[in-house]
Amino acid sequence: MSFDFFVPLYVGDLVKTGGINQYVVQDVVSPKQLPSSLSRFKAALRSQGPMCILEHFDTGYSVLQHYNSVDLVVKEDALELLIQVVVFFSTVVSGLATSLPALLVSTTLSAAERKEKLNSVKMSVYLLCKLTESLESDSCRQSIITAPGKGGKKGKTGEGLQQWDSEREVVLQALVQLLQLDIRSLWSLSLVEEEFIRCVSCCCYKLLENPTIGHVKSKPTRDSIIHLLGLLIKKYNNLLGAAVKVIQMLQHFEQLSSVFAQAVFVWSTEYGVRAIIGEVIREIGQKSSEELAREGSGVKSFATFLSELGTLVPELMIPYISVLISHLEGESHSMRVAVCEVLGEILVRVLCGDGLDETGKADRDRFFDTLQEHLHDTHSHVRTRVLQVYARIVNSKALPLSKYSEVMELAVGRLMDKSINVVKSAIQLLAAFIAHNPYSCKLSSADLKKPLEKETMKLREMKDKLEAKRPVAVIKASELWAAMEPEILVTVRAELEPTVDAEIEHQENEEDRVEEAEGDRATAVKIAQYLRVNKYRNAVKLCIRAHSSFPESEMFSSLSTLTSENLMDTLALIFKGSDEDAAELSQNLPPTPQKEAEKEVDEGLKKQEMLVQYLKDTETFALQVERAIYVINTMLYWKTTSVVHEAVQFCVTVCEFGVANSVSGVRKMLPLVWSTDAAIKDAVVQAYKRLYLNPQGDTVRVKAQTLVDSLSELIVDASLGTIQCLEEIVQEFFGSSSSLQSTVIQVLWERFTGKRETSGLNKRAAVLLLGMAARAEREVVLSNLDTLCSVALGEKVTEDFLLARDTVITICSITDHVRQSKGAPFRLPQDHQLFTCLTQAIAEGVIMEDPYWQSFMEQAVRLVYFLAESPDQLCSRLLQRSARLLLDQIAEGGKINEDVGQIQDGSQEASEQGEQVSCVCLAQLLALCGCVAFWQVSHLERSVSAELRRRRGEMEEREEKGKGPGSKAKQTASESAMEEELGLIGASAEDTEAELIRKICETELLAEENLLSAFLPLLVRVCSSPGRYSHPQLTTAACLALSQYMMISPSACEANIRLMFTVLERSALPVVRANAIIALGDLTVRFPNILEPWTQNLYARLSDEVPSVRQTAVTVLTQLVLKDVLKVKGQVSEVAVLLIDPEPHIASLALNFFNELAMKDNAIYNLLPDIISRLSDPERGMSSEDFNTIMKQLFSYITKERQTESLVEKLCQRFRTAKTERQWCDLAMSLSLLSMCERGFKRLQECWECYSDKLTEPGVYQPLLSITAKLRRGAKPQFKAQVDEFEKRLTAVHTRGLENVESPEMDEENQKAGSSTEKTAMRTPLPTRGRQTSKRGQPKASVSSHGNDSFVTPRKTRKSKKPVITFSSDEDEDEEDAVMAESETPKVTTPIQRSSRRARLRN
Repeated sequence: MSFDFFVPLYVGDLVKTGGINQYVVQDVVSPKQLPSSLSRFKAALRSQGPMCILEHFDTGYSVLQHYNSVDLVVKEDALELLIQVVVFFSTVVSGLATSLPALLVSTTLSAAERKEKLNSVKMSVYLLCKLTESLESDSCRQSIITAPGKGGKKGKTGEGLQQWDSEREVVLQALVQLLQLDIRSLWSLSLVEEEFIRCVSCCCYKLLENPTIGHVKSKPTRDSIIHLLGLLIKKYNNLLGAAVKVIQMLQHFEQLSSVFAQAVFVWSTEYGVRAIIGEVIREIGQKSSEELAREGSGVKSFATFLSELGTLVPELMIPYISVLISHLEGESHSMRVAVCEVLGEILVRVLCGDGLDETGKADRDRFFDTLQEHLHDTHSHVRTRVLQVYARIVNSKALPLSKYSEVMELAVGRLMDKSINVVKSAIQLLAAFIAHNPYSCKLSSADLKKPLEKETMKLREMKDKLEAKRPVAVIKASELWAAMEPEILVTVRAELEPTVDAEIEHQENEEDRVEEAEGDRATAVKIAQYLRVNKYRNAVKLCIRAHSSFPESEMFSSLSTLTSENLMDTLALIFKGSDEDAAELSQNLPPTPQKEAEKEVDEGLKKQEMLVQYLKDTETFALQVERAIYVINTMLYWKTTSVVHEAVQFCVTVCEFGVANSVSGVRKMLPLVWSTDAAIKDAVVQAYKRLYLNPQGDTVRVKAQTLVDSLSELIVDASLGTIQCLEEIVQEFFGSSSSLQSTVIQVLWERFTGKRETSGLNKRAAVLLLGMAARAEREVVLSNLDTLCSVALGEKVTEDFLLARDTVITICSITDHVRQSKGAPFRLPQDHQLFTCLTQAIAEGVIMEDPYWQSFMEQAVRLVYFLAESPDQLCSRLLQRSARLLLDQIAEGGKINEDVGQIQDGSQEASEQGEQVSCVCLAQLLALCGCVAFWQVSHLERSVSAELRRRRGEMEEREEKGKGPGSKAKQTASESAMEEELGLIGASAEDTEAELIRKICETELLAEENLLSAFLPLLVRVCSSPGRYSHPQLTTAACLALSQYMMISPSACEANIRLMFTVLERSALPVVRANAIIALGDLTVRFPNILEPWTQNLYARLSDEVPSVRQTAVTVLTQLVLKDVLKVKGQVSEVAVLLIDPEPHIASLALNFFNELAMKDNAIYNLLPDIISRLSDPERGMSSEDFNTIMKQLFSYITKERQTESLVEKLCQRFRTAKTERQWCDLAMSLSLLSMCERGFKRLQECWECYSDKLTEPGVYQPLLSITAKLRRGAKPQFKAQVDEFEKRLTAVHTRGLENVESPEMDEENQKAGSSTEKTAMRTPLPTRGRQTSKRGQPKASVSSHGNDSFVTPRKTRKSKKPVITFSSDEDEDEEDAVMAESETPKVTTPIQRSSRRARLRN
């Protein structure tokens, strides 16, 4: 064979005329003749073997040439033949592989035979690779075409390349088998031509372009490609080509990131080609930031590739990490993330542990510093991933102890990040810190403070003692020599000079004669002694003579050549060596007791220093944990579900690890069981089940005790709201079929009854838990009522009213009010032991001064009305008994003795001689009266009304049943009309029942024969005479009871409403004012028409000087406004002022008010003009900074363009009526806070005349100028030109004045506009007096300033204007009676009124 086959770059090159002896395809077979040609090829393969490719190459080439026109069967046959050729050829070559080297050496294999084998290998591999590429292209094309169809893909691929996935793997296995052999011997000098390698590698890369190559089902194909490329890289020097190709394909195929990461891992480990990592990383490292910023740069692929490669071979990436570090300064955040993740993997798996050398520790610290810098990265995604990297480091326990405090402080700081993902990752990192911390996190910082101070003091004392015993410092020989060296050098040079007096020399020789018996060491010691006593000349002379006396001595051997340098070296050696020898000798001596004591002191000092440092680190860690818990607890009520979920998980983690103060977060997340978000509610329920309802223990009894202990810890000192939330979770536990239920209930009863010794707090917790269980199963409590009464409500009830109160709450859980029963009401007879105990406890408690009696009394009266038959009679006797006991107590004091039957006279007498009655006891009696009045009304409107409806329903059912079948047959086609009529009859009946209840409340409850009416004059007397009845508890109880009496009927409310508002305004006790606000809020809901004229007085309490009163006021008004009980008016400006309240909690309540109000359509938009006018009123005196802060928040709710446009016009029109410069500035600032749109800007231009004459003021000009700056950003050229023109106009008027800028025509128009404005202004009536200010800290107008005007109940009217009623708390009371008399009432009959819309617009 005389030709050579060269692998072409293109398929068509083989038909062109080539060079000398180059193979050229002679016969391109037509598509019709290809089947027969393939049959001949197949027969030749069976007879001749793989060498037949030399004769039938043209047939295989023809398939490639006519690929698009031949049938699929022809392609499959050709592929099968070529696979067999390669496989057979591999077998042949393997047969030669053992003999070919020997044949080449012995020249047995001729050059022609070698060329023949080589050509056949190249031909078969070339055809197989090209045909594989073509089939792969067809497969990808079909998958793309059939992808949108549902079910069509499988059918279409079944027509053709259904076996291609398996055939692809067979092709790759054949090529791997061939290339694993040492076929390099077939080439001259074993240099495989690059075209052949490129042919195989291009086939592999073509297969990698398949979108499904990364799927699990493609793993065999993927592994074969990786191994095939690995062979090319290792055996055929394809390293550089592979590195370049990896970069190119990563740039264009994002799905190959994981594939190439796995490939590089295999090449560097299994094939030992570690250089491939360096080549690829260098290629990525050389990419500039600008190049990566371009679209299609493959930056995401590079980042994913680096991240996954770092997880596979982190130890091999350390030498090249400096190349990647440069990307941390680039603009691509994906690359920054990848580099940080690589650093994290290196720190977790390589640079960890205590066995690192100095270089490793330096690299570790450098990498940690780099990661810490990027916790403050500009991109939130980078910050998130770095926090996740740190979480993995902490979970792997690879973070050095010295870095704990620093990294944790940064993590706590990231809790304030604007990005939600960063916050979530920071919470996860902090949870990892707590789970894997090396400190004692069960101790709080307060617990650690005293031990730290104690140990620090101990360390200081140890240092002081050691300092006192420290010996005098010893100067080392080297230091002495350094000081003596200059003088000795001068002496040496002088001694070595030839002009020396012979006589002196003779004397010195006699003196310093060296005796042979002394030896060289003794001579050296003598020289050292001379030097120490500053006899330098004697030492030098003796040293010179010693050399002649001891020529073989090592100490003096350097003096064979006598020079000043050698002599100085010898003297230095002798002088320093003597000190070192002494030191060495001292080390070899046995330790003395003194040295052992010193060593023990040093060791003790080191241990103490380590202990103090540990305590300091622990305290720092505890402080950071407490700060993190505080911040994360506030996140439990964020609107972002994912953050709330992470916060809940964090609270669970800190609680499981027993962190100090962890229960606070667990309690705070409890109200989330009422969340409308199902995910949050489920997370909280699961958290509580995990913490409290899945106890650990060996037996059921131990588990039950553990569960009860944990729940009791949660209930102890918990608020009523917390207990109600916990009921939801515990009730679910008792409602489920848990094996622990019966044992838990048994343990609870044992604790409550005292069978097991326990504290009073645990008793209360046990009875509350029993009440929660009773909600699921009533018999738990109902069958043990006697036990509850005897233990908590018996003879010792007065010793613990808190236990009695909680027991009453537990018994309430069996009532119909809780269980919502539809049948006959469940009630107990009046003579039941329960009510006997309750009435006795309440009555006896009236004359006791127990601070917990009132809370018990309120719950007890509530239970009586819920559970007793005829509770009104029971409570009437209770009031009589309580009043009798109080009068008996007075009588025992020898003061008065009244007959209890004359209760009204007795009450008045007691009130007149109030100084003889215990104020606390009287307050408790009044509180009982108010509570009975309140629950009496509730009983009528809920229980009695419900019972009337139930009885009516039963009666109607009996009537229906009483009708026989004959009456039913008489029904005609008018059945629907009859149903409607019956419905009207039912509604009428309900109205009748409601009217009956109202009539009872109006006429009977406060009638003279009713006992409740006897106490009403006393209540009014106490409330209206704060000077006489000044006891705080008495005043508080009386005001609260009076408000409860006012709930009975409209007449009672109208009769005392003026007194209640007087108390609200004038009371000196903040608690009374706060209670009055709550009571008036309830009255507003019950009697809205009566309270509506007094709305202004409710808003006035928003300016109260006491924060608790302001907080109560804003809470009550928020509920009233959001529930549409109060109409939203301009008084809302008082709530807006609270946005800048110094108390953060009040400011957050105000913010919540506006957030909720913004959900109502146009509510804030409608209020804004009035709010601006009220807040910018000069009489209010609000600073411009506070005004801007409030308006910035309010304008953030204006998001619609139409609202913005309308507000621009309204605010511009108000420039005409504004009279002060401050008002102009506030209006201009308000305009600048709007999110100005193009339509709004147009409206601003149209209203030029409204504000143009005010532009000379900087406070007006600057905000309007800022509007133009905002509008210019991102504006279109045409609109931008309009903005620029408007800005020029603004600036011109501001600098030169309006009269110097406008044209004569504009002047005329302005004059006309000005005249019309003047006319309008003349028609507008001026206010007679300034608006009363309600700003805190400013004095209010006194009532006396109105002269002798009478103060009467306001009535609604539409004609008069809107004067403001104020109360004076500064007025001195000369009389004991503080209620306003009729003569004090202002003559203006309507303190709050509605003005007409026209009047409001005119003003």
